[in-house]
Amino acid sequence: MGKNYLVILLLFIGAPLFAQQDSILIRKLYSETLQQDVMDINLKYLTSKIGARIAGSVQAKQTVEWAAGILAQFHPDSLYLQPVMVPHWVRGEQEFAGMISKGISASLDVCALGGSVGTNGTLTAQVVEVRSWNELSALDDSKVKGKIVFFNRAMDAREPETFNAYLSAVDQRSLGAIAASKKGAVGAMIRSLTLAKDDYPHTGALSYEEAVRKIPVAALSTNSADNLSKALKADPFLQVSLEMNCVQLPDELSYNVIAELKGHKYPQEIVSVGAHLDSWDLGEGASDDGTGIVQAMEVLRLFTKIGITPERTLRIILYMNEEAGAHGGKQYASQVREANEVHVAAIESDAGGFIPRGFRIEASPAVIAKVRGWSQLLVPYHAGDIRLQQRGVDLVPMKGIAKALLSLDCDDSRLFYIHHSALDTYDQVNPREVQLGAGAMAAMAFLFCKYGL
Repeated sequence: MGKNYLVILLLFIGAPLFAQQDSILIRKLYSETLQQDVMDINLKYLTSKIGARIAGSVQAKQTVEWAAGILAQFHPDSLYLQPVMVPHWVRGEQEFAGMISKGISASLDVCALGGSVGTNGTLTAQVVEVRSWNELSALDDSKVKGKIVFFNRAMDAREPETFNAYLSAVDQRSLGAIAASKKGAVGAMIRSLTLAKDDYPHTGALSYEEAVRKIPVAALSTNSADNLSKALKADPFLQVSLEMNCVQLPDELSYNVIAELKGHKYPQEIVSVGAHLDSWDLGEGASDDGTGIVQAMEVLRLFTKIGITPERTLRIILYMNEEAGAHGGKQYASQVREANEVHVAAIESDAGGFIPRGFRIEASPAVIAKVRGWSQLLVPYHAGDIRLQQRGVDLVPMKGIAKALLSLDCDDSRLFYIHHSALDTYDQVNPREVQLGAGAMAAMAFLFCKYGL
């Protein structure tokens, strides 16, 4: 028997053994998280005792302190806070909107978009409805000047992947203020980004341009959007009165929360697992991203509980202000570049905490192939699907730094029914689904820590 043939044979024989060892370890990770209620206890405290935690708020500060305290209980090798300046937007008193048509008034369910300027009293104006950018562009500026632009393009219910339906409509929310203002509008309203037909408006971040006049922008519930659209057909000259009391305060000092288990063999190579600390201010931030927070912390607990001493450094990162500019993610990536750190992989959970399917990845073809090979170990837990195009906002600044960016991919059928609304509360979360997601994250982190890239 030749030497080369012997080496190949030994590798062939050894591969199933390594896979079996990995399978046993992953089974331990899942068994531990599935039989414990640590995450559920933590999530319940976060949502009921702290609640909504918009960046710059007292609640955001409390969340930083709470998260650091929880991570300390899991005995990391190091634990520290990374300073980051964040915007501080305050909604103020509850918004009001109503439409007046032929002497009859009717209320509308609205909320200000995050970062919007206020109305400085009550803004009353006629409304022009558009369902596409082309429709807005085709309007002469005189048809828009002094009016409120009503963006009424709905999420496409025919799209099986609900997140894709969201992505196809979110540009109205992010860019609507700029486009409407350029046409001379005095305000804008956006149909809420949800497939639900209800009375709950959904907020989210908007964008302004310094050279373009800032106008107030509100989100309408889907029922209110339908009612307004119907009323406009009957009376194109109807008016809407809008009152929003939101203000932008000076930036606040906040923090990313970071904990580490040092790698015993390749400590300079880092595998990160993260989520974002902040939330919008309408609900409790349970699904976005309370579930991600407790899952990321659970990965550290699982490693220390089971006694995994990682070959590469495991770093848990809880980012601040993903919702309104990803300042925490950008600050973290900037310091990684400055320190010239080596990042093998960056993993994030920000998909609602629902049933995990697997992961979305952004990496070279060779790395994707390697991760897909590992993912077979997650098939027994129905989390072995590896799709392209990761969706972690806080991971975007790590492009070109980490060799692989991965976001936990969850079933999104229910996400946008509660996303960024008052419905994002603890009772909408299934603890079992959150546990399964934590198991998948811990397993993937373990494989990266063991084998690297």
